[in-house]
Amino acid sequence: MTPKEQAREAFKRALLHTTRALSAQHDVEVAFGGEHASVAGKAARIPLPARGLDATAAAIARGESDAAALRLAYHDAAAHSALAPKGAEARAVFTALENARCDAIGACALKGVGDNLAASLNRIIAEKGYDRLSAKDAAPIADVAALLLRERLTGRAPPPAAETIMETWRAELETRASETLDALAAAADLHDQAAFAALARNFIRDLNLDDDDQGDQGESEEQNQDDDADDDNRDEAEDENDGAADSPEDLGAGDTPEGDAELSDQDMDTVLEEDDDAAESAKIASLRTRFEGDTGAAYKAYTTQFDEIADAGDLCDPEELQRLRRSLDRQLENLHNIVARLANRLQRKLLAQQNRSWLFDLDEGVLDAARLARVVVDPMQPLSYKMERDQEFRDTVVTLLIDNSGSMRGRPITIAAICADILARTLERCGVKVEILGFTTRAWKGGQSREQWVADGRPAKPGRLNDLRHVIYKAADAPWRRARTSLGLMMKEGLLKENIDGEALMWAHTRLLGRAETRRILMVISDGAPVDDTTSSANGGAYLERHLREVIRYIETRSPVELLAIGIGHDVTRYYRRALTIVDVDQLGGAIIDKLAELFDEDAQRTNDRGGRAA
Repeated sequence: MTPKEQAREAFKRALLHTTRALSAQHDVEVAFGGEHASVAGKAARIPLPARGLDATAAAIARGESDAAALRLAYHDAAAHSALAPKGAEARAVFTALENARCDAIGACALKGVGDNLAASLNRIIAEKGYDRLSAKDAAPIADVAALLLRERLTGRAPPPAAETIMETWRAELETRASETLDALAAAADLHDQAAFAALARNFIRDLNLDDDDQGDQGESEEQNQDDDADDDNRDEAEDENDGAADSPEDLGAGDTPEGDAELSDQDMDTVLEEDDDAAESAKIASLRTRFEGDTGAAYKAYTTQFDEIADAGDLCDPEELQRLRRSLDRQLENLHNIVARLANRLQRKLLAQQNRSWLFDLDEGVLDAARLARVVVDPMQPLSYKMERDQEFRDTVVTLLIDNSGSMRGRPITIAAICADILARTLERCGVKVEILGFTTRAWKGGQSREQWVADGRPAKPGRLNDLRHVIYKAADAPWRRARTSLGLMMKEGLLKENIDGEALMWAHTRLLGRAETRRILMVISDGAPVDDTTSSANGGAYLERHLREVIRYIETRSPVELLAIGIGHDVTRYYRRALTIVDVDQLGGAIIDKLAELFDEDAQRTNDRGGRAA
């Protein structure tokens, strides 16, 4: 081990002991990995220190370590979850304020800790590109609110990288919520998490955020109540407790409330497998009532005028894309060995299926040197020839369709990007083409589509009311070396918004149908059911989920494309026939490799069976 490596290992040990000491919990498990510090129970994960440990890099590493230790010491995850608001943006602000509270306790008690946290915070803000934002860009309200609170609690000025956003949005936030922000800063006891949370909720309400996830601000009270009911309906549809009683008039002819309420997902799949299209349509119509609030209207988009299909390079300037790719490479360094080992296993399996065999004792071909001995023994024996025979290995293309919704933010999207990167390289070496796609929306809670709908007088049953954004990270014909930088876009702050899975699935499926390869595989990586609040509010809570089920059924029963799915912390087996659910995102690499290996094994077995029958 070189002196530089020894110094780095010693520094890692120092971080480990400091984290345990500062958290006052000596049984804490500390692991190195990830881009930023994270805490789960009594386990902390802190980023791997940079190889070049100058003073700045050391301060940043210590800041990440100190942040993890302070959360272990002063943050109660269960209480935070119980006290947090429901709205996504409100929850983000609530979490940012809570992190600022924990950091302030350490920074006020120990100046060195405050300096470390400041160095780490400056790097985080610089990585998010906030120094390049303009007034036209979406305000990072959660980060600005946390910086304002940190300034009041610790007396420290915002870090240099935050000067631009603070100049742009400080006045607006202080005008809207100055009193409650001062109340937060004057909290009698920062150690009282519950009391602080109550003040934080007041601050969020002053910002007019969706504290209770009740719909867009500016709507009438009646509209907010309708949105609240539809959100509840969507939550019920995402759970598997969909047994709410239905009124008789909502049921099809010959159905009873009891029979419909007791239909399970398995029963639904059985019904949908009927061959008679007319009977099938009637069954689907009756099954729709099991989703509370579902209007039963056919799926459509109110307008596709504002939808977007973009190459990853067009959504980010080259300089920022390079920076995001470097960030991904740092994560790849920590996980490369694990995922690469699994990828090598897949590569060996694929290459084994492409191995060639030989036909012997032929009258022509390549001279078989192994059989020359018998000619020497008996010169009257004819020469023996052999010929190489290729095993049947169908040309294949694999599409990875990755959920780019806001709930994938953080470690899930990082792991997904890393796995896509390594899988693309592995399959490319085996002659299998790979396409990497992502799907999200251009805005939260509806974009220009919703604005047009409002301007048109809010007609009933409008269909999808958000603007789609489908991203091409790597086209199937593009070599990995050209597309590798584009994968960094998944790390971009602000890209991940809502997810409308059904249309994304059809888009990826249509692209695959246009390919010339004999075998086409579509793998979906997602962490939940489709969610778009505006569409669900206007069409019923299960509108998007029903469409997703119909698209999946069409692909699985009528398309040559082979479909499989991996759910991250969400049971996707109730949607897809061939699916796998994982709890820990660290299992994603192994899950992708295993499911693809199963597919290729099945194909090889079918090929062998055909060969046996032919013989």
